[in-house]
Amino acid sequence: MANSEKQTIVVIGAGIIGVTSALILLETLPRQQYHILLASEYFSTDDGPNPSYPTTLSGAHYRPIPATTPQLKHEARLAKATYNRFKALAAAHPEYGVEFMEGIDYVSGQATPTYKALLPDYVETDGFRVLDASEVPEGVEFGARYEAFCVDPEVYMMHMLRRFKIGGGGGKADAVEVCRRGVRDQGTAWKGQTCLVSNYCDKTITKQNADGTWSFLVPRPLNGGTIVGGTKQPNDWSPEPSLAVRNQLLQNAANLYPAILNKDGQFEVVRDVVGRRPAREGGMRLELETLPAGNRKVVHAYGLAGRGVELSWGVADEVLKMVQAELEGGVPRSRL
Repeated sequence: MANSEKQTIVVIGAGIIGVTSALILLETLPRQQYHILLASEYFSTDDGPNPSYPTTLSGAHYRPIPATTPQLKHEARLAKATYNRFKALAAAHPEYGVEFMEGIDYVSGQATPTYKALLPDYVETDGFRVLDASEVPEGVEFGARYEAFCVDPEVYMMHMLRRFKIGGGGGKADAVEVCRRGVRDQGTAWKGQTCLVSNYCDKTITKQNADGTWSFLVPRPLNGGTIVGGTKQPNDWSPEPSLAVRNQLLQNAANLYPAILNKDGQFEVVRDVVGRRPAREGGMRLELETLPAGNRKVVHAYGLAGRGVELSWGVADEVLKMVQAELEGGVPRSRL
């Protein structure tokens, strides 16, 4: 059957959510009936870093979060599905740039009681263990370790997009899946600044400070260096990095994990990294909508802020379920 005889499903947005959703649709739906088209202003194969395409600029690691709200409980399920997918992928295809390693959490301040509650969605992570007081830095109120994954997003997205194209993706649309911020929605952006260094790090470490700031180290697999972070600045659209911020991030990281420094006690800076994390007031939007004109169907999947990599396969699974239910005439599950 020619493409002109097929129904076409268009995925708008080629960040990690868009590409993962497009790929799972392509590899699951009958190819003789459906053509999957990926349409976007930006792709991971574009030249140079682009703050408006944050996927390849992300730290890209997994860390469990205590699920204290219905939204976070939903995200925890999506994260678990993604974790399992990445675990299988890392074992079978290390060339995708996904590696499992030790993850460390250090927590101080207002968040401490939430972590100490040891909620199921937090402690059920593989290899989870609460750290003894002797194992955490001075001033840290809670610590834990677990098995985390880290991703080199440039390598990973290259393979994912290649897999999509080789699989036949590539077309009048019968359904549209939106994987970017909605024009009329309460969308915003969180500017994040990190620093890529060539220094080797053998684990991913995240520290929540009592003043609400963060320090983290995220190794990039396949000798891709280490991401040192990071900031979260709501409604800041500036693409320019701050040298003062970089210096503070590096100093915090040196204090957090001195073993990352080279033999001269220094960081070897590759570049500053600035990206705009697409966020949404009220959290992620993941639902099906029927447009009034032409009875067109849209599946919305956006607003994940800094958790796109962590939730990607879980979100794509739900997108697939909603699309399948709609195509089969069922009632898809929708979430906001």
